[in-house]
Amino acid sequence: MKRAETIYDSNLDQAAANHQALSPLTFIERSAAVFPDHIAMIHGDTRRNWAETYARCRKLASALAQRGIGHGDTVAVMGANTPELYECHFGVPATGAVLNALNVRLDARTIAFILDHGEAKVLITDTEFSETIKQALAQTESDPIVIDIVDPLAVQEGERLGEIDYESFLQSGDAEFAWHLPADEWQAICLNYTSGTTGNPKGVVYHHRGAYLNAVGNIMAWPMPRHPVYLWTLPMFHCNGWCFPWTLAALAGTSVCSRKVAAANIYTAIADHGVTHLCGAPIVMNLIVNAEDHERKPFSHNVSMMTAGAPPPAALLEAMQRDGLDVTHVYGLTETYGPAVVCDWHSDWNALNAEDQAARKARQGVRYPVLQGLTVMDPETMREVPADGETLGEVMFKGNIVMKGYLKNPEATEEALDGGWFHSGDLGVLHEDGYIQLKDRSKDIIISGGENISSIEVEDVIFRHPAVMNVAVVAKPDEKWGETPCAFVELKTQKSEVSADDIIAYCRENLAHYKCPRFVVFGDLPKTSTGKIQKFVLRDKAKSL
Repeated sequence: MKRAETIYDSNLDQAAANHQALSPLTFIERSAAVFPDHIAMIHGDTRRNWAETYARCRKLASALAQRGIGHGDTVAVMGANTPELYECHFGVPATGAVLNALNVRLDARTIAFILDHGEAKVLITDTEFSETIKQALAQTESDPIVIDIVDPLAVQEGERLGEIDYESFLQSGDAEFAWHLPADEWQAICLNYTSGTTGNPKGVVYHHRGAYLNAVGNIMAWPMPRHPVYLWTLPMFHCNGWCFPWTLAALAGTSVCSRKVAAANIYTAIADHGVTHLCGAPIVMNLIVNAEDHERKPFSHNVSMMTAGAPPPAALLEAMQRDGLDVTHVYGLTETYGPAVVCDWHSDWNALNAEDQAARKARQGVRYPVLQGLTVMDPETMREVPADGETLGEVMFKGNIVMKGYLKNPEATEEALDGGWFHSGDLGVLHEDGYIQLKDRSKDIIISGGENISSIEVEDVIFRHPAVMNVAVVAKPDEKWGETPCAFVELKTQKSEVSADDIIAYCRENLAHYKCPRFVVFGDLPKTSTGKIQKFVLRDKAKSL
């Protein structure tokens, strides 16, 4: 039914003066104007202020535009946590193009698929990863322009594959390049690939509006002050660093870059650069609390850490607190721009005993201020489950920080957004106070060290071994990584001399190493009467190994 016009609908139209598309590109423009001399980047001995960083981003945009890169083109980046990848978060979308930050831990076959599926026109790649990229380019149908990042702080020296290096490419650009905001904030800004329950990853598309809002949401949910000093322990390729490249630009903060996540590096950065904030998976917390005496450096200021994934054990949280780091637990998916749920702490919970506090900290929490809806529903009826902390349902999201959809996959997009909600595939409960808590993952995704691993992808590789009859891969709890793949294997003959080491070695030849199982168990697989493997039985077995 058409809405009747009111007095507020007449002669009050949108105009250039009162309506602009939301885009995180505006953040860096403001910081460069207001705080031009404030340090934006620290990388080894390199220091760059916001004016210099903004100029470099505009040079990148200009150089890309001169190569014909513009609206809707994909620019892929295989990079570490360095200023170059940070600059790409602004320079690439400033041309109207879409940034595809690649997971540096992926194997060449998967990288090749992503480059082809995303139709990358340009590939900016750090020479440390040249071996993987060289193999990937040999398998691609596309022929992107290749630009090398040559970083003297690289952990390993690699081969130059491109026609030009990044610094030389920037010199061809104009620091006064006249970039423009997108005409429509729904325009794509980034492309991120996430592991699904099929072998090939799905391309999650972000828009400018969502990137803007979640960057602001981080400030509100943590919260963060002006000029934070942020240590890059979380990979910038992971959900675009949970939108923190744009958050830091909004706050005119300082990025302390780090190519290698190690306890000594973390303590040195905190002590020497006054780091106030960092993000990472629980494995990063383990590095911090289990650091050797020679790796530690004393510091006297407060440090805040945001972590996602499985809820940190109470003992780990207490150890972090003793070491001077306060932990905030968040939850989200690639499809929600990273964190979209936060375990907001109530001051009166401080009076609870340690057991009750741990129970509250184990919950994923409530929605970000910029997320419209978060609940747990029966996916069949689309009705909210009772807020009893017991009834299981699927966690659902709704709002501006839900993805546009999956690239070139309308069926998966329609299924994921069916009924007006994003179906996370995660199973959880709803507590009386509105906080959600995860209980299981319906997608059988294994989260190891903060990275998603498709159990089906691992199963497909093991199944190709000539001695294997059947296989099922499940998550095994791991103190260091959170979860690690565990393979249950049925052999074609009990007399086979295949060992667990043989299966693991076979996986390492055909998969990225972090996806390979660390445990292999031989025997018959439990099945239902219809022949379906009972993975819940195997999960219980994996826990007891």
